[in-house]
Amino acid sequence: MAKIKTQMGRRAFIRNTSLASGGLVLGFSMLNSCKPKDAEKMVAREMPDEWFEINAYLRIGDNGLVTIMSPNPEFGQGVITSMPMIVADELDVEWQDVLVEQANFDQEDYGWQFTGGSQGIRRRWEGLRMAGATAKQMLIAATAETWQVPASEITVSGGMLSHSASDKSAGYGEMAAAAAKLEVPEEVTLKEVKDFTIIGTSKKSVENHKIVTGKPLFGLDYQFDGALVAMVVHPPAFGLQLKSFDGSQIKSMPGIVDVFKIKTLEDGFTRGYFDTNAFTDLVAIVGKTTWEVMNAKKQLNVDWEPIADSKFKMDRFGTEMEVDVPSGLESTEDHYAQMNEMAERSSTTTRKDGNREEVFKTAATVIERSYSCPFLAHNCMEPMNFFAHVTDEGAKLAGPLQAPVLTAPTVAARLGMPAEKINIELTRMGGGFGRRAYGHYAVEAALISREVKAPVKLVYTREDDMTCGIYRPSYRADYKAALDENNNLVAFHVKAGGIPETPLFANRFPAGAVDNYLAQQWEINSNITIGAFRAPRSNFMAGVEQAFLDEVAEAAGKDPIEFRLELLQRAKDNPVGEENEYDPERLAGVLKLVREKSNWPQAPSGTHRGVSAYFCHNSYAAHVVDVTMDGNTPKVEKVVCAIDCGIVINPDAAANMAEGAIVDGVGNAMYGNLSFTDGKPDQNNFDRYKIIRHSEAPKNIEIHFVQNEIDPTGLGEPPFPPVFGALANAIYKATGRRHYHQPFATDKPPLVG
Repeated sequence: MAKIKTQMGRRAFIRNTSLASGGLVLGFSMLNSCKPKDAEKMVAREMPDEWFEINAYLRIGDNGLVTIMSPNPEFGQGVITSMPMIVADELDVEWQDVLVEQANFDQEDYGWQFTGGSQGIRRRWEGLRMAGATAKQMLIAATAETWQVPASEITVSGGMLSHSASDKSAGYGEMAAAAAKLEVPEEVTLKEVKDFTIIGTSKKSVENHKIVTGKPLFGLDYQFDGALVAMVVHPPAFGLQLKSFDGSQIKSMPGIVDVFKIKTLEDGFTRGYFDTNAFTDLVAIVGKTTWEVMNAKKQLNVDWEPIADSKFKMDRFGTEMEVDVPSGLESTEDHYAQMNEMAERSSTTTRKDGNREEVFKTAATVIERSYSCPFLAHNCMEPMNFFAHVTDEGAKLAGPLQAPVLTAPTVAARLGMPAEKINIELTRMGGGFGRRAYGHYAVEAALISREVKAPVKLVYTREDDMTCGIYRPSYRADYKAALDENNNLVAFHVKAGGIPETPLFANRFPAGAVDNYLAQQWEINSNITIGAFRAPRSNFMAGVEQAFLDEVAEAAGKDPIEFRLELLQRAKDNPVGEENEYDPERLAGVLKLVREKSNWPQAPSGTHRGVSAYFCHNSYAAHVVDVTMDGNTPKVEKVVCAIDCGIVINPDAAANMAEGAIVDGVGNAMYGNLSFTDGKPDQNNFDRYKIIRHSEAPKNIEIHFVQNEIDPTGLGEPPFPPVFGALANAIYKATGRRHYHQPFATDKPPLVG
């Protein structure tokens, strides 16, 4: 067992070990954390007469029930169940005796509150274990003092404390009051992995019952007596700004309370990294009902004008920088032309091993390919929304938000209000994917509430959400590989860039596996706002890298999996360079597992297979995609996935998350596309922006996890990027066509050869 020093106070002893957490106490049901049989057992149980708070993460009732706070915002990834599971396991309590609440936004108690980057479980792992273990140790100490026996003689199991020598036993509820008065111990003992009883077992979501019975969990469900409805009108195109408007006509429309201008960020304000906002000058319309406000919005008279070149300051987590915003109305056709030009120019070198120029001159075979992809919209099923009630006493906000700890300072600065007066409650999110890390809509709601001096619920339409950003960038990558006369990979060159950022990861595979390796990057500035999109940058680079490696393997006359494994063996045995980000043994491990589980060499008749493997967000994922042809249309029959993300907390929930990532990946690879004409998005709703349909999803998905005792790493994002490459490789086997541009459904490449 490991002893961990706490070195902190009773309330917030975990603060420094945590990264992300979240807000709204939604309340709890005795049944919400239980399977049906467990629920039946609990129906007869009464709620405790008194609760005793042991630390910020849990309190114990006098009848032994335990309420565990889930610190991170929930948007379908399942942390509202898996995080309390970690606490409960170290606490040694029966899962059916656990009630779960969503924690309030409270940086003092829960640390830096941010959900994203597949960091939730990874960053909270030790802290959540400490919460449970510390409470258990305090209960043992209280029991030892009460019974006047050595603490070392007390055993714990399933929420019961026992002393065999005196034949005494007591439930947690009997000792909770005494334990709550004790000081936090300086050290706590954490369980060995082999002793886990809850971690590693499958538990149903604690919110399943609420979801299927339509309980109000989401931001759009949020109700507040007397709240008005607000909507904003933003410029119709990037590169335009508000010039003037005439609200006199719509003010007389039924239900309309007011129409006015708001400015979300003041000129000269140093923005945080997640204060992305292309349209800071907006028209707000406030009324009594959503329908009345929507009708008024359609009638509003607004004039727009072109923006000028500008700059703003940004604080990127302690690094201050100046960001240029170019003027102009940008179009997708021009974007691709600019990227073609940039690909021909010299670029910034980010890594160089060996002398690839000389090797390419004498290589037996040289393969060169170029890949590109469009902008993508997040399209969370729940459009952006937020509630705000701003008074002189403070600001109460509530809604779906991934980064309350980053949004709160911006709200406070914009309102000119002390940060401690900003109270943000977090609702469940109807999708996040990075989009809800950018909290401009919360700032907008606060400003509107302050102006009308009333509680306000801001609601975006789908068209608002799709046309005011924030998007996955458009990217391009150019690859070049050299084989010697023995068909060994001897040189590799990648040059990648995008609008407005590069997608390159210079130190990922196959870096470290090739003697002569060059990585270069470039960027094209833009006034179109971009931001984190599920597995940022990896969602492009994984697909194109893995598609290109398949072509290289084919040119070398080697099986695609064996080709990758040869390179990974080289990276393990004799790595090139010292900055390689990935563990070649773990990456090889998922390839071997997916080869075994898919029965790789034995594809069913009429089935065409593609493979890919990738490392991102501290985890490893490999896919085998099976495609059949329905006339001229490829259909995904099956996907077999292998993941190494360390210890898996809740296997069923983890598999669900990977399945969702795979379906999302197939959909974006096949259909995802956002284009622009003169700064205006061409797609503003689902009639033009294709989302994968049920009939187009894989008919069967298998998820397999590598079993190890490595501390948990990322899971929400790692299974997503490799899907693009495995699908492209399978489609090539089925059609004889290699896809170099996404989306595949509209890309019409020629037959190879």
